[in-house]
Amino acid sequence: MTHAVATSDSLTGALDRLVDRVPGAQFAVVLSPDGLPLGGSRHVEAKLAEQISGVVAGLLALGQAVTRTCEAGGLRQIVVQMSRSFLFIATIRNGTILTVRIAGDDAEVGDMAYEVALFVGQAERHLPVRLVPASSATSGDTGVHHRHG
Repeated sequence: MTHAVATSDSLTGALDRLVDRVPGAQFAVVLSPDGLPLGGSRHVEAKLAEQISGVVAGLLALGQAVTRTCEAGGLRQIVVQMSRSFLFIATIRNGTILTVRIAGDDAEVGDMAYEVALFVGQAERHLPVRLVPASSATSGDTGVHHRHG
């Protein structure tokens, strides 16, 4: 389990702006390193966040297996193309995971890829903590480390 101190209003606002900027974007969810939902854009209810969490966990495991097999460095992004939508999954330096769904005739996949990369690059503005596994918290550590600098 992961502990975090990030205001959900700040994160929700950032995810809403991400979804609003790209035609066809339907939702965005940020997950902790161990897959727990940390926040979502408007209209993301708990059930959807939990379903996305499960799907992303499986895809990340597969992606990480591919990086080990191909010896190609760390996993940065997974894009799933379906017949009527795309799912973008991107890892963020602090271990969190951004997931965005885009669909529809007006969907701008290139724009979404750009916005996902931009969000990941600026994610520390919205997630101003380094997340660590809860096992650290049981050893006397609080599990939350604020950025300094």
